[in-house]
Amino acid sequence: MTTGLIPGGQPPDPRPSGMLAPHQRRDRTGQGSLHVDNRPRSSVITARAAASFEPAGRSVATARSFVRDTLQGWGFADIVDDAVVLTSELVTNAVVHAGTHADVLCLRADDGVRIEVADRYPEREIPLQGSPATMGSPDREGGRGLQLCAAIATRWGVEYTPTHKQVWFQLDLPDRPVGTRAAGPSLPADLLPLADSRVRVAVVQIDRLGAVSAWNEDAEELFGYAADQVTGKPLTDLAAWPHTPGTGTGIVEALQLSRWEGSYGIRGASGRVTPVYASHLRVRDTDGEPSTVCLLVRDHERAVLQTPLRVPASDATPADGPNADPFEVFIGSPAPDDLDGLLQRTVERARDMLDGDSAFLLLATDDETELEVRASTGLPSARQRFARVPVEAGPGRYGSARMPAVHEDLLAVPGAVPLLNNTGMRSVVTVPLKVEGRLTGSLGVAAEAAARYSNEEALRLQFAADRIALAVESARLGELERLRRGSLSFLVEASDLLAGTLDRDQTLALMAQMTVPTLATWCAVYTIADQASEPYLSYVLHEDEELIDGIKSLLSKIAPPDPVPTPGARVWAAPAAAAHEAALRSSMRSLGLTGGPTHQVSSGIGPTLATASAVGGETVVLPLVARNRVIGMLTLGKPTDEHFRQEILELAEDLSRRAALALDNARLYSERTAISQSLQRSLLPPELPEIDGVEVEVIYRAAGEGNEVGGDFYDLFPISDGAYGFAIGDVCGTGPHAAAVTGLARHALRLLAREGLSGPAVLERLNSAILDEGARSRFLTLLYGEMRPQADGSAELKVVCAGHPLPLRLRQDGTVEPAAEPQPLLGVMEDLELYEQTVTLDPGDVLLCVTDGVTERREGTRMLGDDGLADVLTTCTGLTAGAVAARIMRAVERFASDAPSDDMAILAMRLA
Repeated sequence: MTTGLIPGGQPPDPRPSGMLAPHQRRDRTGQGSLHVDNRPRSSVITARAAASFEPAGRSVATARSFVRDTLQGWGFADIVDDAVVLTSELVTNAVVHAGTHADVLCLRADDGVRIEVADRYPEREIPLQGSPATMGSPDREGGRGLQLCAAIATRWGVEYTPTHKQVWFQLDLPDRPVGTRAAGPSLPADLLPLADSRVRVAVVQIDRLGAVSAWNEDAEELFGYAADQVTGKPLTDLAAWPHTPGTGTGIVEALQLSRWEGSYGIRGASGRVTPVYASHLRVRDTDGEPSTVCLLVRDHERAVLQTPLRVPASDATPADGPNADPFEVFIGSPAPDDLDGLLQRTVERARDMLDGDSAFLLLATDDETELEVRASTGLPSARQRFARVPVEAGPGRYGSARMPAVHEDLLAVPGAVPLLNNTGMRSVVTVPLKVEGRLTGSLGVAAEAAARYSNEEALRLQFAADRIALAVESARLGELERLRRGSLSFLVEASDLLAGTLDRDQTLALMAQMTVPTLATWCAVYTIADQASEPYLSYVLHEDEELIDGIKSLLSKIAPPDPVPTPGARVWAAPAAAAHEAALRSSMRSLGLTGGPTHQVSSGIGPTLATASAVGGETVVLPLVARNRVIGMLTLGKPTDEHFRQEILELAEDLSRRAALALDNARLYSERTAISQSLQRSLLPPELPEIDGVEVEVIYRAAGEGNEVGGDFYDLFPISDGAYGFAIGDVCGTGPHAAAVTGLARHALRLLAREGLSGPAVLERLNSAILDEGARSRFLTLLYGEMRPQADGSAELKVVCAGHPLPLRLRQDGTVEPAAEPQPLLGVMEDLELYEQTVTLDPGDVLLCVTDGVTERREGTRMLGDDGLADVLTTCTGLTAGAVAARIMRAVERFASDAPSDDMAILAMRLA
């Protein structure tokens, strides 16, 4: 499609000079007689828009959208519907019947609009000037374009050139009489709408991006926000919009409409939601920028803004009057602006038109093989809604929804109309809804008496169906587009939420919470641990929390669905059957009867009637397949007599694929985390031994999320009677690689010390073992010592400090001093000359050993350091070993606000 728009000016006349067009117009005073209109076009053309459409069926819908958008942009909303209908007929003639491109030209004038549709197939008989017009039978399937022009347009005509045939029509703007638009009768004071002492009307202006640009004083009073608090914020942050994704108009769509009225809520500064009634008007400023003006009042004061309903056209004028719109005559005015409302109004009018007892309307699926019940009256609608029936139900014209059909007595042909089984209806007439020759639905009216309908009623109903088919299809396509946009938004949000967690339980909860209540009334998730395991009921959710336990009890008493890897949703009848059986037993017990079904449900939380009703509708199962394996099943259910729409099942299938992968990722992460934690715990020392007269406290923090062991380590173990070895060390680096050297060092220390070697000999052999690791070796700082408690309460320590921060000794008088001298670290040189130093701790003394993660704690350019650690230790006089370690750790955490980037270990020993 190619388009062009030129504002202002008088466009050149495309006709060859000297050629006059046979203009025809409708005689307003006669009975539709036609005559030539040779008046020139005197109106000044202020804008034009042109487009060319390919010879394909889809071009008709594109042309309708082009004309609708153009006229709405010009502010000609009053004549949009007429222009779209006429354009649709004329473009259909060009691209479908003539099989050529269609050129559409829209011309704007002060008093109306002229639309020209040209095709490129001129080999037609040129009509003679003044010859009588023959329109053909109105009952023909096609060829109604010129009839509609004669019936609807102010002026119209056909123009021929050597290369084109052009049909044009002109629609004048309706006169707008000055006076009363709508009025109501005088009412007693007690019948008037209730309002506060002062009615406040909030005026809020929203810019093209959906943000608040103006906020008046009444808005401040109603909602508690000052203007500067909300200016620039999206209205969606304040609006509590009653909207399910994909199933209706959202606030973003409402703000884009030229005019909208309805109810929603505004979250006030207090956190409470104020119900409001709103009237939105889309306007443009002097720069052409669009914005929306919103008038808001409290919902109970809606009479201030609510537009009174117009009197239906069928009540105001005769149905066969010259200006009657067949669509409005049948549907009434104003026509519902949503698909469900339009369908419901249609079945009600069809029932009344044929004086029936019930009526129903079905819409065709995309492949036209099935019809889905979308509206009904006089039937159990909850049971029938979204149920499906085949288009071709049997041989002959009575078994196909593509042709009108009359059944005089359904008892004579059982099952002819499955929708009416067991409803008491005897006679029925059904007619197809078609758009451009394509089946889009079926409309039916039924009566409880036999032989109520004949072919005459079928023709009347078909005439009505032809009038509303285009409007229904347009509303259906709009609903599908909203559903598609909502589905994409829903899946994007679901993917973000599922990708944001690797916790299995949280993933299960998210799966259920995303489906209830958006896709289903209740949900159950089954998981399968491995191929040899049975499905396990892992999670159950219902929109009413009080029913969750009952549903869980009911599902636990029936066999789980089979784990079939076939994609798509399949119906699972077991829950509904179990619910029906449970409801029957419960009813019999309440009546004091015995017997009933022989199968007994085991004791426990028994399913109540409410539970049975909750799961008594349609239940579907979707497999959760990840990495070519069924890892579970997603079960969705509806309450009694309700069915799923195909669009919802397709959306659920997309969600199940994403959820399955997220659930499997969570499973793999949980397994690997469990293995990692098990291996890490094996590197930690067992419980510390109890030493008489000595208090011992250890604090250990490994850097990195999920790490329990890093490059720092500690140990305290018995060597021989009365002697204990202790160690604290730091391997270069953090994480798993450093933890591997940690395990080597700790186990080697225990083994070598218990062989009776001295401290220097133990460290020298450990140094050789580290160097033997080759490329995997890492240097190691280590403080190792042996402690022997004495009978007088003191303790003798022999200490070797190999490149490690020096241990600090805190005396009872508060003085702090190093308890060893520095020596070379391990894992660098082969030949080490180490020596041990002897230290005697008196009762009350504390020996503090830390790793460099404590002393090198940084905040910008500052570092805690050895001096800072000593200053903190001087304040610990008289504290227990646990209190000393805790105070040191608290000082380290407070020194810097960032999370520690290095492992930390603190070993405090105090002589009691």
